[in-house]
Amino acid sequence: MTKPISTLLILGAGGDLAARLLLPALGQLLTAHPDRRVQLIGAGREEFSPAEWLARLTTSFALGEGAGAAVENVLETTEYHTSDLADPAELERLIALCSGVPAIYFALPPAIAAGVCDALADVALPDGTQLALEKPFGVDEQGAIALNARLARLVPEDQIHRVDHFLGRSTVLNLVGLRFANRIFEPLWSNIHIERVDVVYDEQLGLEGRAGYYDRAGAMVDMIQSHLLQVLAVLAMEPPSSLDSADLRDAKGIVLRATRLRGGSPTRSSRRGRYTAGTVDGKSVPAYLDEKGVLAANDTETLAEVTFEIDNWRWAGVPFTLRSGKALAERRREIAITFKPVPHLPVGLSGLPGPTVLRIFLGPDEMAIDLNLNGPGDPHTLDRVRLAASFGPGQLLAYGEVLEGVLDGDPALSVRADTAVQCWRIVAPILAAWRAGKVPLEDYPAGTDGPAEWKKLG
Repeated sequence: MTKPISTLLILGAGGDLAARLLLPALGQLLTAHPDRRVQLIGAGREEFSPAEWLARLTTSFALGEGAGAAVENVLETTEYHTSDLADPAELERLIALCSGVPAIYFALPPAIAAGVCDALADVALPDGTQLALEKPFGVDEQGAIALNARLARLVPEDQIHRVDHFLGRSTVLNLVGLRFANRIFEPLWSNIHIERVDVVYDEQLGLEGRAGYYDRAGAMVDMIQSHLLQVLAVLAMEPPSSLDSADLRDAKGIVLRATRLRGGSPTRSSRRGRYTAGTVDGKSVPAYLDEKGVLAANDTETLAEVTFEIDNWRWAGVPFTLRSGKALAERRREIAITFKPVPHLPVGLSGLPGPTVLRIFLGPDEMAIDLNLNGPGDPHTLDRVRLAASFGPGQLLAYGEVLEGVLDGDPALSVRADTAVQCWRIVAPILAAWRAGKVPLEDYPAGTDGPAEWKKLG
């Protein structure tokens, strides 16, 4: 049984990730579980006096509406240390300050996190120590293998949390519940009845000052390689026997091992675009190449669309298209599952609007199904009707669900080592073709749906 986590040690606690996401989520988690007691230690290269650190923490907790006994306990006992996180002696000193079993959260850029892992190899970690890292996990397939090897020298795999906040507990359970708690869906969930699956994550936001990371990653690595392939895995996996970490991650891993670029052709099955100057929701947006910190030589895409296939009995022949982009006309976070047309429409009915489409919306989590029903007036004419329902809000913010898994020592919703490697393997031929200029980088004005000739998915 996993030992209870007593201390949360955040490396990089002075950065934006901690202030904007981790600490507000911790405050919300502790508010929801007032009996939980956690020692919080922050560390990083930034300098904070005790008063400044407390003020920073109080402000972040307020963002998550943190209150109650557990929050007050953290505020009374927390400490911050300015540290060189690449120095094994400094890391050993920080870990010695932890009471009981620690969870170490790497709120750090990937390159720095890898260096910290190397430094930790010279430090004796308490039994049960949990490690949590942000994506991307490596920069390619070999990089992911190397990072996994670094981590394996530190703790066992089931104590490593490769964080994908995009698939928080509520979202995963909503998808699992919809599929496996309703007999009406699962018998239809295959290539016999489903024509295609589209996963779309379009944002109205532009670069928003993230050039340091995004201009080296682009839409493919930032969203499709990491988050959207995980969504595909949950959508397409076989029914797990339980929600235990082993069963859930095994089911996802099996799907991803069978996933590959459709037809093996990056030129036919992938597209990329980059926004030019335009207007989004009434706000002027500069061209991506004019954004601060962007290097034209990086040839970075801000819109990516790729079609994959899953080579197994259930899904052979069904295209899975994943798309994500920035500075687009509308915010659209949707899974569209399009069913095959009816094999025969009885003579006498007319006006068939199209196939049945099941839509699952992410954030807020909702669902709708577009059906063909006899409309008002002439009963021989079919109209389109949408039936909608809400999954209801989750109890916690996405990062609150992440931290809950880390502090409970439950890696069920984190990315397993082999899965991280598979995601890089899947996109490798696409990235190689793009770097070689074999797939054109098409322009689209900010505030539009993308390049004019691209068909709207779903």
